[in-house]
Amino acid sequence: MTNAPILIRVADVTGGPFAVSAVDAQRLYERIAPLLRAGTPVALSFAGIEVLIGAFVRAALGALCADFPVVRLEELLSLRDITPDDRDVVERAMRNARAYYASPAAYDAAWAAEMGEAEAVQEATLP
Repeated sequence: MTNAPILIRVADVTGGPFAVSAVDAQRLYERIAPLLRAGTPVALSFAGIEVLIGAFVRAALGALCADFPVVRLEELLSLRDITPDDRDVVERAMRNARAYYASPAAYDAAWAAEMGEAEAVQEATLP
């Protein structure tokens, strides 16, 4: 028997219909993460959210991929009251976060190379 999830209304955290602020995303992460660590299911309600951007999702939910295995997130985290388009934003952000956190050094090196910073990254990581 599983526990009933704790409902967190994203609009309560953001203070309105816009899920765009990095500060609000961090506050949402800080509300979710301890509950998941304790094994408590969390249901996020997007009721009242009119604007949801990928950067908010990456900071609030994508960061969870650094702390929890995918299977654990799938067991404990659910979404409610979310439009199909916003669900796509969340799924894309989570997919990208899982890929990044599976191999952050490789992603960071690829990004540095793309930006012409490969030598600086290598020098900074030498013992």
